[in-house]
Amino acid sequence: MPTIAEEYRIISSGAGWSDRSARGRLRFEGPDALTFLQALLTNDVATLVRGEGRYSAYLAPNGRMVADIELLHRGDWVLGRVAPAVAPSLAARFDGLIFAENLRVVDVSASLYELALVGERAADLISRAFGIDRNALSTLPESSQLDWASGFAARSGGAPLPVFSLYGPADERDAAIRRLEDHGASEITGELVEALRVMAGRPAWGAELTEQVIPLEAGLLDRAINTTKGCYVGQEIIIRMLHRGGGRVAKRLVMLQIEPPAADDRDLDSSTATPAPGATLVDAAGASIGMLTSVASSPTSSGLIALGYLRDDRATLGATVTIAGTTTTALVKGFGG
Repeated sequence: MPTIAEEYRIISSGAGWSDRSARGRLRFEGPDALTFLQALLTNDVATLVRGEGRYSAYLAPNGRMVADIELLHRGDWVLGRVAPAVAPSLAARFDGLIFAENLRVVDVSASLYELALVGERAADLISRAFGIDRNALSTLPESSQLDWASGFAARSGGAPLPVFSLYGPADERDAAIRRLEDHGASEITGELVEALRVMAGRPAWGAELTEQVIPLEAGLLDRAINTTKGCYVGQEIIIRMLHRGGGRVAKRLVMLQIEPPAADDRDLDSSTATPAPGATLVDAAGASIGMLTSVASSPTSSGLIALGYLRDDRATLGATVTIAGTTTTALVKGFGG
């Protein structure tokens, strides 16, 4: 089996696929679908037309996250991509909010496959495998889609290389994989998928995004929040933080490069010496200033990369923090979102 570095070299000049069947997929169908979602979500989705899409968040009244969701407009219905395992509960929650709207919410996670293709030649490979115009694919905005006979491709994010998500009837999944592999794609490991996400600074539900997080803390302002749209659940808190608080938050999501442990730290128990999600981050004086949320092997170096939250006044580029209980340090390389 190739190492994560070897996998990355392959997709840097080619493309690799991964199965995203575990993700949740909701189908919103009916003439009031966009009106219904517009009143609930943080982004402006009312103007979406077929082939367009938008990432958004669904908040509680206190401004904290209930879920994140990417909407893909499919013409007479809207696909909502949500985190793994949450589709049934979200479908029930949305269904309970329908009052007089002409709308139905269905969990289609099991009936619609989702594959991801990532790599420098991803657009070229999809074009040849499914007959979609390559130039149109290459210039497709994130969350926008192009169709083929029995499915569609959507531009995705979450990696430093081009990414597309492919959808179609579940019983055609294996055939779609064969098409990809016949045109040169190879399956990539979950380890590389996670490393690419961390490299891109993209927060994930259950790690960086939880019901305790305000989307501004996760760096989602530009990607998920429209500051001029009408009312939505939790809007008052978000607008107050932006306009009265100057956008200040208690903590901020950062991208970290973890340095190797010092020599005298290598003899510690591995659970202490090896950084892991949930580890506390401390300053030079040993005071707690944050927490790691995701850790991955870097596919471009011998070290580790990570995402984590730091207290806002400590979240500065180039800052160095220490993982509590070790001499292992981490350098702030950027901000998540």
